[in-house]
Amino acid sequence: MAFPLRFGIGTGNRRPFPELARQWQLVESLGFDTVWVVDHFMASDDEMTPYLEAWTAIAALGMLTHRVRFGVMVSGNTYRNPALLAKQAVTIDHASNGRLELGIGAGWMEREHRAYSFPFPPVGERIAMLEEALQVIRSLMTQERTTFHGRYYQLENAPFEPKPLQRPHIPIVIGAFKPRMMTLAARYADIWNTRLEPEEAAPAVERFRQAARRVGRDPAEVRLSVYTWRHPFTSVDHFRDVVLAYRRAGFTDFIFPMPPDEHLETMQRCALEVIPELRQCG
Repeated sequence: MAFPLRFGIGTGNRRPFPELARQWQLVESLGFDTVWVVDHFMASDDEMTPYLEAWTAIAALGMLTHRVRFGVMVSGNTYRNPALLAKQAVTIDHASNGRLELGIGAGWMEREHRAYSFPFPPVGERIAMLEEALQVIRSLMTQERTTFHGRYYQLENAPFEPKPLQRPHIPIVIGAFKPRMMTLAARYADIWNTRLEPEEAAPAVERFRQAARRVGRDPAEVRLSVYTWRHPFTSVDHFRDVVLAYRRAGFTDFIFPMPPDEHLETMQRCALEVIPELRQCG
């Protein structure tokens, strides 16, 4: 399956809401395909930095845009019951006329869990919880009723209406880069997202494709998405080079951090001049 290229911006959640709203509207006006926040309640580098909650933020921000797709990159499974998360996601899916993408991961920031009284089990248990959560979420979105007897989640003849506008379900984005999580993404994701440098891209894609084959899935069914650690908008040429490096490795979705104000003009040039050129090349 050949996917068209998609370009996105991660704004994060640290700005005042009016500023975030302007950023989302700018991203949409420039023709980007996706826009993202992250799922934290505090910053890891400065705990007193203001931080907006992810799902309520995208519900509001989504109503201030009209075309761009959006989501949380990625939602920590440990923070929300999966049935509640599925209901939140479907509600936003309807409110936005089918523009949501459901990002989810195992959760990782121990200090945040301890600070806010979220249980923080060992990593193997968090991954097992995530696998059950994915089964629950997909079943709720696609089946009339769900009964699920897992180790971590139990549902009894649970109805779930309305179903999402997007069929068969809202696209599921799984953030992963280590082997067990990559296997989970290979089995359940519509979009696999990872964060790595360009020189790490090709080996990571090959590991993902091998994981997909091991679980009996065609790797071509899954979009490959990369969220860069640093913004590439220092120059038009640098942006082009970064995208092409990831593209050669097989990625189709590119997400970049919102640049500082001094690089906004370059971001605009890249959106209006370089991205259309890259789309034509495929």
